[in-house]
Amino acid sequence: MSVGKPQNRVEQEQPFEQGNGAEKSGQISVIIAAYNEQDRIASTVRAAAQLPGVGQVVVVDDGSTDNTLREALDAGANAVRHLKNHGKAAAMETGANAVMCRRKKGDPEPIFLFLDADLEETALEARPLIEPVLAGEADCTVAIFPKLEGAGGKGFVKRLAAGAIKKATGFDSEAPLSGQRCIRGKAFEAACPLGQGWAVETVMTIRLLLAGYRLLEVPCQMNHRVSRNDFKSQLHRLEQYRHIWWQVRALELKRVKASHERIENAKISEAGAYSLPLEV
Repeated sequence: MSVGKPQNRVEQEQPFEQGNGAEKSGQISVIIAAYNEQDRIASTVRAAAQLPGVGQVVVVDDGSTDNTLREALDAGANAVRHLKNHGKAAAMETGANAVMCRRKKGDPEPIFLFLDADLEETALEARPLIEPVLAGEADCTVAIFPKLEGAGGKGFVKRLAAGAIKKATGFDSEAPLSGQRCIRGKAFEAACPLGQGWAVETVMTIRLLLAGYRLLEVPCQMNHRVSRNDFKSQLHRLEQYRHIWWQVRALELKRVKASHERIENAKISEAGAYSLPLEV
């Protein structure tokens, strides 16, 4: 199984680097996409490594200009570094491929736990995401965050994402934008290629549900940076909205095209069935 290389996104990456942590046995690989997170990555890595069932923590340094890579390695993570910034989706795919490339024959299906780089010690609160996947109760779990103090958003991006998921799949999502996800390897493969930009989580949820995978949203007491109500934060939300709108529209068009093709192929097959020459 391979999730494939992110098309037209990652031209170069540095080789896989082994961190300073001890090797552990465990089916779960934590994958953390990080960009300029030198102040937070080490505590996030150390907390994630303590979660049950975790065999390794892989940090994908997405072209950071600070000391993120060194801090991650010193904290015990394995790491891959993009030479340029390519975005979260590319980093997630790179991390999953790094795990797959190191698997041995006979290893069980991998489980990926995707966590944000700025969770710090609250990464330990990802435990509720792990248990349903290990128990076979879900193929993918998504963290529902508590209401975060100081958040300045009005919810219009979240409503757009939740509405898109509902329209496409009928699923009522409480956490359509959450990037904290535990997912089986085959389910992640079905979700690839991931949506680009800020639409990665919304598109992943839609693809998984349409493919018949079981998704469960789980409350978790995690915490990370929140966007405020200043001008820069408002621009960030507008960019999120734009990415999700375009990616969801593109996904809808692709589904419509595929549906039309199936109908046309069925018509051709049906016509062919009635035009077969009779045997004499």
